[in-house]
Amino acid sequence: MALIEWQKEYCTGISGIDHEHEQLIDQINGIYALIDDHSDRQLVIDGLGDIYGSISAHFALEEQMMQKRGYVHYEEHKADHLKLLDDIGDIVEQFEETIELDNNEFKQTINDWFQVHFATHDSKLHKQENFITHDQVDEPTMAYLIRKAKTKLLNRSK
Repeated sequence: MALIEWQKEYCTGISGIDHEHEQLIDQINGIYALIDDHSDRQLVIDGLGDIYGSISAHFALEEQMMQKRGYVHYEEHKADHLKLLDDIGDIVEQFEETIELDNNEFKQTINDWFQVHFATHDSKLHKQENFITHDQVDEPTMAYLIRKAKTKLLNRSK
């Protein structure tokens, strides 16, 4: 069973953003399936690190775009990004320490991003006329950003 199903209200109309959001949903559903199947603990931790890295990279690029275009709600939007990343970091740390994942907390954190953050901050951002286009990022740059964030997360509790 999938944790999150792609819905048309998630569409921003910006193909790059929509693609990134769909990929994140696939990653989240993949890790959730691993958790449901009681897969190897290290495999789950690695998958959570990948999710964190992908979300962190997505946020970094979005924040760069907001700064570049002088988005007036930048600080508020960025603060919400930091809160979500902290929450996911806490979930990973908890899983590393207890070998169990609080399914309800995981679901709520992910739901908050896709339901609350997306419906408020992202919706407001992507309705701005100067945000209709999305800066493209090449695969090596994206892979580097993901690896960097994942490494930072997995090393924070050591």
